[in-house]
Amino acid sequence: MKLLRYGPKGQEKPGLLDAEGRIRDLSGTLDDVAGDALTPAGLAKLRGIDPASLPLVQGTPRLGPCVGRVGKFVCIGLNYADHAAESGMPVPKEPVVFMKPTSCIVGPDDDVEIPRGSEKTDWEVELGIVIGAPAKYVSEEDALKHVAGYCIVNDVSERAFQLEGTGQWVKGKSHDTFGPVGPWLVTADEVEDPQALDMWLEVDGKRYQNGSTRTMVYGVKHLVSYLSRFMSLQPGDIISTGTPPGVGMGQKPPVFLRAGQTMKLGVQGLGVQTQKTVSA
Repeated sequence: MKLLRYGPKGQEKPGLLDAEGRIRDLSGTLDDVAGDALTPAGLAKLRGIDPASLPLVQGTPRLGPCVGRVGKFVCIGLNYADHAAESGMPVPKEPVVFMKPTSCIVGPDDDVEIPRGSEKTDWEVELGIVIGAPAKYVSEEDALKHVAGYCIVNDVSERAFQLEGTGQWVKGKSHDTFGPVGPWLVTADEVEDPQALDMWLEVDGKRYQNGSTRTMVYGVKHLVSYLSRFMSLQPGDIISTGTPPGVGMGQKPPVFLRAGQTMKLGVQGLGVQTQKTVSA
C-alpha cells in the first residue's frame, strides 16, 4: 500500500493511492496515518479494504507529511562512505545519531524556508524508515518486523549553523520546513530490498545527487536494532538514514540554496518531492 495524508496544513485527512495513481479517502476508516494504524494489526486491517470501495478524492489536493503525529524524528549522519569523504570526515565506527524536531516536518511539495542569516542551506535526499511495531532491544534478524514502511526525507541542513559554531548538529537541522516527508508511506511489503534503492536530487534541473542505498555504511536492519538499544521506537517514529554524495557542501566550489530555487528529489519506488525555496 501507499498511504498518504492530504489537505490543508493541520487539517490533513488519511488516504491511499490506488493502482491508477488516484487518491482514495480513508477518513471513514481511520482518523490519521499515525500511531496504531501503522502497527501490524492496523496495516492488516487496511489491507483488507478494497480501494475501489473508498471515496475518490477529486482534483489535486496538497499532500501533507505521509505520517501524522510523529513522536521522534531520528537521523543518521555520515552513513554513506563517499558522503563522509566529501564532508572531510572519517567513516564513523558506529552510527552517528542526531534528532530533528517534529516542528520541522512539512509536506513533500511544501516550500522550504532559507533561514534568516543563512548563507549555507543545503539539501540531502534520504530514505526514511517508518516504525510500525514498538521496538526495544530488537535483534538485526527481527528488525524488519518492526518497520511499517518507507518514505522519502529531504534532510535540509544549514551548514554554518550545523558545523561552524559550538554545540550540536541539531542547530543546523531544525529550522521550520527542514523536514519534507512523503509523498507516500510505502508499506514494507512493497519494498523488496531497502538496500537496493536508487536515489537522486536536482536543484533547478541540475542533478547533484545520484546514489543508492546499496552504499549505506549501516543498513536498515542494523539501524533499527542499534537505535532500539538506546531508545524505544514507537509506531510512527521516522528514522532518516543518511544521504549519498552530491550535497552542496561537497561541490567544488560549494553550492548552497537561495530563495527562488526548486529542489526535486526521489527514491526508487517511493515517489518524488518538489520544493520551492523561500525567504524566512
